[in-house]
Amino acid sequence: MKIAVTGGNGKLGRAVVAKLEEAGHWVLTLDAIGTRGDTFTRIEMTDYGQVSDALSSIDSRHDGLDAVVHLAAIPAGGLEPDAATFHNNMLSTFNVFHAARRAGITRIVYASSETLLGIPFDIDPPYIPVDEEYPSRPESTYAVVKHLEEELASKLVRWNPELSITALRFSNVLDENDYALAPGYQDDPSLRRWNLWGYIDTRDGAQAVLKALEANLPGFDTFIIAAADTLMLRPSAELAAEVFPNVEVTRELTGSETLLSVEKARRVLGYAPEHSWRDSQ
Repeated sequence: MKIAVTGGNGKLGRAVVAKLEEAGHWVLTLDAIGTRGDTFTRIEMTDYGQVSDALSSIDSRHDGLDAVVHLAAIPAGGLEPDAATFHNNMLSTFNVFHAARRAGITRIVYASSETLLGIPFDIDPPYIPVDEEYPSRPESTYAVVKHLEEELASKLVRWNPELSITALRFSNVLDENDYALAPGYQDDPSLRRWNLWGYIDTRDGAQAVLKALEANLPGFDTFIIAAADTLMLRPSAELAAEVFPNVEVTRELTGSETLLSVEKARRVLGYAPEHSWRDSQ
């Protein structure tokens, strides 16, 4: 396929571009930052004209695309004022979805967020492990935008039965350089309670993107994408009992397994996380 990746020069974006190219796809990186090259085009994602033009065709780059992976965003709350986060992220996503449809692109995979599960879990989750089955619980402006993006996607697919939009609710994105921090979390489980001690390795995040593109599921769907384990050495059952004593645990927990359930992604997409912070220790 010919695939555009917005935000392709970001932490997750670089891994996604590499994974897609390894799988044999031609990939165009669309980003606000980057160096000159035959597969990179600088773009302002909040400018609909630029986004529409880039997805329709670009002289010397492409004359049509098969799919879009949308990762470009202010990646977390607090990095910019709330209004700026809302404006940038919501408008960028609308522009990508709308321009893709107008260009006849029916395969879209994009970065949603674990924040829709209720993160930070200052308020207890409804049950553990958390999954996609309960309504989103945004607790920040950043998360509100992610909720609205999912609402937008769910409505757009009603207009076009061939349209496939897959929202990947990525956990905290880490790469190998970040794993040096993990030993510092071990003595105080409260440090990472905010997301149930979860994370996603960039390489497994890229695998999930590829799986979602290949699945090309009709309509709209959401998937939690996390590593198979937590960032803690202590057993997950012990952590849940100590830190969330009033939360129902819906099944037996094994070892240090993730409390951000990836069962749906495994079952539907064939997602199979391979990488762990433990491998770097």
